Amino acid sequence: MDFALTSEQTMFRDSVAGFSQRELASGAVQRAQSEKAALDVAAKLSEQGLLGITIPEEDGGIGGTLMDAVIAIEQVALACPKSADLVQAGNFGPIRTFSEYASPAQKEKYLPGLLDGSQIISLGMSEPQAGSAVTELKTRATPDGDGFRVSGTKVFSTHSSVADVFLVYVRFGPGLNGIGSVLIEKGAEGFTLGKEARFMNGEAWRQLFFDDVYVPVENVLLPEGGFKKQISGFNVERLGNAARSLALGRHAFNVAKDHVQTRRQFGRFLMEFQGLQWQFAESAMELEAAQMMLYRAALSDVDGLPDPHLTAMAKCLCNRTGHAVADRAMQAMGALGFSEDSIVQYCVRRTRGWMIAGGSVEMMLNRIAEGVFETRFSQKPQPAVRAAE
Repeated sequence: MDFALTSEQTMFRDSVAGFSQRELASGAVQRAQSEKAALDVAAKLSEQGLLGITIPEEDGGIGGTLMDAVIAIEQVALACPKSADLVQAGNFGPIRTFSEYASPAQKEKYLPGLLDGSQIISLGMSEPQAGSAVTELKTRATPDGDGFRVSGTKVFSTHSSVADVFLVYVRFGPGLNGIGSVLIEKGAEGFTLGKEARFMNGEAWRQLFFDDVYVPVENVLLPEGGFKKQISGFNVERLGNAARSLALGRHAFNVAKDHVQTRRQFGRFLMEFQGLQWQFAESAMELEAAQMMLYRAALSDVDGLPDPHLTAMAKCLCNRTGHAVADRAMQAMGALGFSEDSIVQYCVRRTRGWMIAGGSVEMMLNRIAEGVFETRFSQKPQPAVRAAE
């Protein structure tokens, strides 16, 4: 079995790596320190064909594979970790679910701006009382003439401070089959954003409030019964999450490796201490193993969607590996790695967040166990059985 990239993939990898080192590497620390999204590089990424990689050419995309998009995220992240967020947004986030299920009219209206980097789409999924238990969402779409009125609230939405359009999970009716999604533009009457908040990694988000927002029928992405399709599309999001986690761990590994090869303590280079040698050896093995798992998941796509079992394993393993490797790298660099002037501490914070976002590692373990036992396990409490009187 050949685990090597194809000649075409190798050429693409080298091309993206060259562009990223030339155009993005020099500003990586400054972008990581900035509270703003790295929108300054969106147009550059679009010009290089790094947005819409997996979207068909007839829709304005590149017509590439999930593997191509994973390679792009890796190479951009190895030069500028924060810029990889835009590659994610242009390939793996809600844009992928949108492009998979949108009508021709919806694609014509929204895809051009999303693919040229001038607009961003955000996902409105989590709610104050429905995070991992997304099927318990309360945001409701009530019929009104030819459209719907949407009321509810969403939290923790990536890019919600800067997004132009939101893909919002809503409840058209009761039960799992009552869930679908709509498209709501920023500025729509009744749609307001809460005050800006920040995660530990510095990423900004704002609560979304929908107060009887009118959504015309042409802005319904998936009607009642569309939940399973949405989750299938969300597996692509998890691949992007996994790719960034692993790439940022590798970025921190590379920075720390350079550091211990040149830094001297007690008259010796740091790399000469066996304790550090073992730490880097552990990291190298873990990175290699997680890389194979990620590539296997990326290559498992059927009709553009990856195998959910392999995707869950890749996300869980890459999340754990990326964070563990970045944390070791920071420890090896001491105070320098812990400083805000270092990209390494940024990698630690970012990889920690991805262990929660996109489906926590615990939820991925649940999904993996279902694959192992080939059965669905409900996480809801079982009804209490009354003792015989």
